[in-house]
Amino acid sequence: MTTRFFYLSSCISLILLIFLCLAWELWLAPIQPGGSWLFLKCLPLLAPLFGILHGRRYTYQWSSMLILIYFTEGIVRATSESGTSQWLAIGEIVLSLVFFCSAIGYVRRTRSGSRQV
Repeated sequence: MTTRFFYLSSCISLILLIFLCLAWELWLAPIQPGGSWLFLKCLPLLAPLFGILHGRRYTYQWSSMLILIYFTEGIVRATSESGTSQWLAIGEIVLSLVFFCSAIGYVRRTRSGSRQV
């Protein structure tokens, strides 16, 4: 797989995860009717967005650790909730895993002195 593949899958999965978090807590399955303040959980995802879009290696490194929080939340909510929330949690798990694997792949492909195989 190429560096471009890892770059694109990281960008797309991060943007989709931001939209999923917003839609989940505001419209699709909020904890309280009319939405909840839990939509603010998408704010930490905005911090690495521009670094990811610009291909900054250091941003890929630290954001791969940040995304594990969303993976953990997805696991907890997928096992504790039912219905729409459970399916949205599974989507959160999938998107966070795609981002994590893509970010690690990008970091490995862009390290200095590495062979591009």
